[in-house]
Amino acid sequence: MTVAEGRAAEHLIPEEGTGGIMGREYRALTLGVVSVVLLVAFEATAVSTAMPIAARDLHGLGLYAFGFSGYFTTSLLAMVVSGQWCDRSGPLAPLTAGIAAFAAGLVVSGTAGTMWTFVLGRAVQGVGGGMVIVALYVVVGLAYPERLRPSVMASFAASWVVPSIVGPLVSGTVTEQLGWRWVFLAIPVLVVLPLAVMLPALRRTVADPAAEAGPRPGMDGRRIWLAVALSAGAVLLQYAGQDLRPVSVLPALAGAALLVPAARRLLPPGTFRAARGLPTVVLMRGFAAGTFAAAETFIPLMLVTQRGLSATMAGLSLAGGGLTWALGSYLQARPRFEPARERLLQIGMVLSAAAIAVVPLSLDHAVPVWIVAAAWCLAGLGMGLGISTLTVLMMRISRPQDAGTNSAALQVSDALANVVLVAAAGTVFAALGGGSLAPSATAAAVTAHPAAFAAVFVPVAAIAFASALVAPRVAP
Repeated sequence: MTVAEGRAAEHLIPEEGTGGIMGREYRALTLGVVSVVLLVAFEATAVSTAMPIAARDLHGLGLYAFGFSGYFTTSLLAMVVSGQWCDRSGPLAPLTAGIAAFAAGLVVSGTAGTMWTFVLGRAVQGVGGGMVIVALYVVVGLAYPERLRPSVMASFAASWVVPSIVGPLVSGTVTEQLGWRWVFLAIPVLVVLPLAVMLPALRRTVADPAAEAGPRPGMDGRRIWLAVALSAGAVLLQYAGQDLRPVSVLPALAGAALLVPAARRLLPPGTFRAARGLPTVVLMRGFAAGTFAAAETFIPLMLVTQRGLSATMAGLSLAGGGLTWALGSYLQARPRFEPARERLLQIGMVLSAAAIAVVPLSLDHAVPVWIVAAAWCLAGLGMGLGISTLTVLMMRISRPQDAGTNSAALQVSDALANVVLVAAAGTVFAALGGGSLAPSATAAAVTAHPAAFAAVFVPVAAIAFASALVAPRVAP
């Protein structure tokens, strides 16, 4: 690090104060960033409820899955771009651009006349969502002192609680009474408030990392192309996982050929061999998020097809996980746990793994169905401890000028593990008689063999348990 860069870094690190995240110094910024997370969380839960109706009205059930994969694919690319943009000129510009793109995508989807236009809007949303999440992490790393970062991450987790519980209900009511378009069109109006509150405080608190270090090089075109290859590979793997015909081997091989080399170069060196410090932090983020998502994807389907629950009741079985996730994040923010972050991460992964292992017990009708809701509360607690701890560790390890790149790596690992593990679980599920998972099929029309569900949950639980053994390597 040069002398100029050192001075810039000193300028970027806030002085230790005595107030909390809602003290006078940080109140406006905290309210702004939490409001952004709250809106993103509500949109994520609401869209899942409105999507089937939108696809039916637009005569696009065959393109239903692209409404989700379009968002995911563009967000992967946007995460890498946002990381470099933040390191080059600070998080203000990418955060503002991301919020604007997110709102624009909602408008495009809400006014779409065809399903392809709707998918385009979701892709624009993905650009905004990917840029926003990375920029928010950089804001936390630069604007708050280390002692307050766990509390900020706890507030982020808490912002998902209310949307996860009331989002589907509100979205369903709006869809039935006013139409699905208003689920998309109402949210952009709400974006104005967090922007108005946050931006002035952000300008005062977070400086441009290049301001005192001198001019920096432009975007790394090689990393951008690697991100394009990563996104394209993910799409091909998702497509191959949904199509079990022999010809699907070709897109699967092409997807792997694009995805694996790109991931090795975009993530920190040593990530896939769990090198100590940042590489293991990034790897553990993928393990934690991917195993949780793979299990959560199949729980509602299992409860509907195997235990006869309604779709609403099956969804509510997962709601407790949102509450305990917030509780876990709150606990890891307590100062007494600061010296034991590696142990917190390990405990969180063990809790999540144990919960996933318990879920398939409900395939036996002698086991009460409420055991799934109880297990998912345990899984949420583990994730609250683990995910927030990993974010705090990443911020602690990162130099200010690397905060964007490292935040992007953490998010890419998260998103990449989601698509790989969910696609793998879906392939195994379908191959073992799990029935059709085509988005146009209703839950009642799906006939699934119980063994297919067990073949999903057991390996995922084993991966989560194995990752708990790797967790101590997050210490540099």
